[in-house]
Amino acid sequence: MSAFELPPYPYDRVAALGKLADGLPGGVVDCSVGTPCDPPPDSVVAALSSSGSERGYPASAGSPALRGAAVDWLERRFGVGPVPAESVAACVGTKEFVASVPHFLRLRAPARDTVLYPAVSYPTYAMGAALAGCRAVAVPPLPGRLGGLDVGAIDESDAARALVLWSNSPANPTGGLGDMGAEAAWGRDRGIPVFSDECYAEFTWAGPPRSILQSGVEGVVAVHSLSKRSNLAGVRVGFFAGDPALVEFLRGVRQHAGLMVPGPAQAAGAVALADDEHVARQRARYLERLTFLAGVLTRAGCPVALPDGGFYLWVPVPEEWADAWSMAEDLARRAGLLVSPGDLYGKGGAGFVRVAVVQPMERLELVAERLGGSR
Repeated sequence: MSAFELPPYPYDRVAALGKLADGLPGGVVDCSVGTPCDPPPDSVVAALSSSGSERGYPASAGSPALRGAAVDWLERRFGVGPVPAESVAACVGTKEFVASVPHFLRLRAPARDTVLYPAVSYPTYAMGAALAGCRAVAVPPLPGRLGGLDVGAIDESDAARALVLWSNSPANPTGGLGDMGAEAAWGRDRGIPVFSDECYAEFTWAGPPRSILQSGVEGVVAVHSLSKRSNLAGVRVGFFAGDPALVEFLRGVRQHAGLMVPGPAQAAGAVALADDEHVARQRARYLERLTFLAGVLTRAGCPVALPDGGFYLWVPVPEEWADAWSMAEDLARRAGLLVSPGDLYGKGGAGFVRVAVVQPMERLELVAERLGGSR
């Protein structure tokens, strides 16, 4: 067996384009990464400094307050449950959870070695497979759609080896929505756990927010983060909920590994999950930015539709540019706008760039001024 070779971090090459944008008056407008710029509620920040939980080790599974807030939120937002508190557990943000799930599940099912994941997606699904020494097999989107999984296209030989099927709706980077009920049914029929990354659920524009737990908890796990919902990316708190056996196994392994959300972060997370008003305000901000920047780019010769969910514009590369990287470089030079070429999210993304509307309106208005009229 050859040694593992660590690939370049996907966004390092994008960061180099930022130097081009920084040369413009006012500097770079960084829309390449989905890092929130807006403040969390004051009550959440206050909870970080007043929990009194700094001295002792926090519960790996999550405090009763955090788990209870998660249960209440799932019922309030999705009509699910109530999910038993023992079927909910905390994670240190969801990126580490996504990356570690294949490794931990392989302890449970060592004969299986395949991770099924969306063909155009967040890179960590495939990287988690690589870090676990597993095969990563891409699943195409639903025909004619930007999201969802065409589970009918999965080869049965790959299904027979599958540890997990990853779902992501609303999808990063495309903003598409999937049929989570059909994905759950496919997994249950074959005994394959379906893990649903739902970190953008609060920013569902085409209808109400959805969760795979609405189809029942058997064989499925929903994964949620407060990074996007509550602008708490730096606090690193999320949770997973669903099938009791899966949740309990992962909770136990993670406890042995010493994976714990810090106590003050758990206290802040419980406060954030109990507050829906700040999320409504954040939804309004993102929808305003999506609508504004879509109009700016369309008038500049880069037509783009609003997504069904999430806070990304998935912009087709016009014929004037050779590829997504040349488009990204030109936008950096002319508009100071830093975007992510779509091939960072899989081969199927090569004809697109992703624009994260995580900058305040005054920064997006600067992009509009720089682009002026037509190209």
